[in-house]
Amino acid sequence: QLQASGGGLVQTGGSLKLSCAGVGFRLSDNAIAWFRQAPGNEREPVACISRAPNRITYADSVKGRFTISRDNAKNAAYLEMISLKPEDTAVYYCAASTSYRATATDEYDYWGQGTQVTVSS
Repeated sequence: QLQASGGGLVQTGGSLKLSCAGVGFRLSDNAIAWFRQAPGNEREPVACISRAPNRITYADSVKGRFTISRDNAKNAAYLEMISLKPEDTAVYYCAASTSYRATATDEYDYWGQGTQVTVSS
């Protein structure tokens, strides 16, 4: 089970840090990703981090603004978001895959409940 938190309402240019806690299993054994889904849109990958050695992939739309990381000691993963834009508004989900590295939605086995991020203009 995954628990996502940290969403909220920010102004354009603001920042947020999302957290994903693993409950009942070790995140270090999984590839982790953050996805987002805006109303009327399909769920899309934002950032993915593989199992060690933590190979990272970002969507082009967030490169240079978002940073994915994991803290194995805390059994948690994070998504730091800066320079937020209104088009970043969406429900953000963390997900875990038993694969070494995964970038597609259907490769992920476990999903958090989602946390709303709203960026006002």
